[in-house]
Amino acid sequence: MPDSRAAALDFMRAPHKTLFTLSVPVLFSLIAEPVTGLVDTAFVARLGAEPLAALGVGTMLLSAVFWIFNFLGVGTQTEVAQALGRDDRPGAARMGTLALGLGGACGLGLALVAIPLAPWLAKAMGGQGDVALFSEQYIRYRLLGGPAVILTMAAFGVLRGAQDMRTPMWVACGVNLLNIGLDWLLIFGAGPFPAMGVAGAALASSLSQWAGAVAVAVQVVRKTGFDTTLRFRDCRRLLAIGWDMFLRTGMATLFLLMCTRAATRAGAATGAAHQAIRQVFVFTVLFLDCFAITGQSLVGYFVGKRDMEQVFKAARTVCLWSFGTGVMLCLCMLLGQNAVAVALVPEEAWPLFFSGWTVAAVLQPINSLSFATDGIHWGTGDFTFLRNVMILAASAGMIGVWAGEWMKMANPMIWIWAMTGVWCTVRAVFGMARIWPGIGKSPFRGEK
Repeated sequence: MPDSRAAALDFMRAPHKTLFTLSVPVLFSLIAEPVTGLVDTAFVARLGAEPLAALGVGTMLLSAVFWIFNFLGVGTQTEVAQALGRDDRPGAARMGTLALGLGGACGLGLALVAIPLAPWLAKAMGGQGDVALFSEQYIRYRLLGGPAVILTMAAFGVLRGAQDMRTPMWVACGVNLLNIGLDWLLIFGAGPFPAMGVAGAALASSLSQWAGAVAVAVQVVRKTGFDTTLRFRDCRRLLAIGWDMFLRTGMATLFLLMCTRAATRAGAATGAAHQAIRQVFVFTVLFLDCFAITGQSLVGYFVGKRDMEQVFKAARTVCLWSFGTGVMLCLCMLLGQNAVAVALVPEEAWPLFFSGWTVAAVLQPINSLSFATDGIHWGTGDFTFLRNVMILAASAGMIGVWAGEWMKMANPMIWIWAMTGVWCTVRAVFGMARIWPGIGKSPFRGEK
């Protein structure tokens, strides 16, 4: 497994260059899926409003469901990185094999449970008439690829834990290119392929995910080996991480949903402005997440080696690059606000949009540190701390959003995004304090 040692040595010699080099492939792998989502939307839009609405219902539901299992990728990445730092190759192989097995089993269980519930799920998401019918078709066909989706998450965690950022990038890009090609054949039909409409979009995604899952599983076996030894404590660690991340993700989702609800209740113009800002804000997260993911692997490796000097260096480097990117994103958002308004926002919502957009832009440097410290603490395995901080941050934000609704603020967009700023700031402050000076039972405490 030369990647992890080579990356560690490169980082010790040239930390900034190494972090940037490792982060770029992560960024491309993160961007690949949203781009394909846009292409799916463009294809299905040609079928009419009902199929497009059904696509929205299906993708929103299944993205949330699949994301629940993201702990397999995040937890495995930390475990593999720390094992390789300890030079415990059998441990890395054992954890990688366990993650693949759990990923496939969770995906299969999800498909078996959810496919029969597809009609109910479609209606529960608000689908009616043709929209419900098309949504049901999409959910059924998309769940056929469920095991592949979750297995791929786990495999990406293994490879990134081994400092191999390029293989996930190539697999992600390949999967999404194949998806786009199959979209054209299966949605509209060509030659021996029937026109399947929305169901074709789902089947294209499932087939491409299975191709990617096979490819990435082969690379995991080549990179870390294959060890079927099952240890209860390994399973317990991953499941404990899963519980912490489930609560953490749930609180974050509740807060974001409450912000959207408050904007929608304030009126159509406010809802439209909030949606445009939220979409761009989510896209900027990809630029911050790439440093968090890379930092997680570097920190995890050096934690495994018990080299706290390099752990601190990795933490500083990740924070610097992430903060610099946050400042750049802030400037880009401020300079590009007119173009975004013209492209995404109805003219009657512009006054609300510009006020909320300014607040969201100013938040970027603070938000960057919340993501940077997330990655650092993932690397140390401090998942319970991150869970507790998210509960605190989301609770503070939700109370603030509720108070704004109760007080009937004159400009709800400023208030909603200010509360988003509270959410980001709490995470950033506690995340930084856990490193410098090392509050609570910090892995950094007492180290220099």
